[in-house]
Amino acid sequence: MSDTLPVAFTDGQKADIRRFCGYPAYGSGAAGFNSWRFFQAYGTLEYRMNHLAAAEVAVTLQYISTLASLEAAIPPTSDNLDTESAAAWTHNADELQDRMNLFDGWRRRLCGFLGVAPGPALAQSGGISLVV
Repeated sequence: MSDTLPVAFTDGQKADIRRFCGYPAYGSGAAGFNSWRFFQAYGTLEYRMNHLAAAEVAVTLQYISTLASLEAAIPPTSDNLDTESAAAWTHNADELQDRMNLFDGWRRRLCGFLGVAPGPALAQSGGISLVV
């Protein structure tokens, strides 16, 4: 039996890719031509997810695995929000923002790999953001 790379994503993996790229939930299926699914940026992401080569699927799976780990590390930072320092240990007051910046940086790298613009949930704050 040969080692074969996956050639398609599961629905759960696609949901993670959309989420990590900053795009909203897809829903249960196409429902009319006034849906956001027909906007170019969203359609490009869907097309890419459905037409990647096996090696590209493998790289994307590595990205979503890394992103899941980075995302899981963010909520526990709330454990230290009440502590400025303790004995020789001093809390990094920027830990939450540092972790979120690292997470968002990796999210942008996934968008770059897939060749799509970051979605509305990942848009830069401040300044003009266009959604097509």
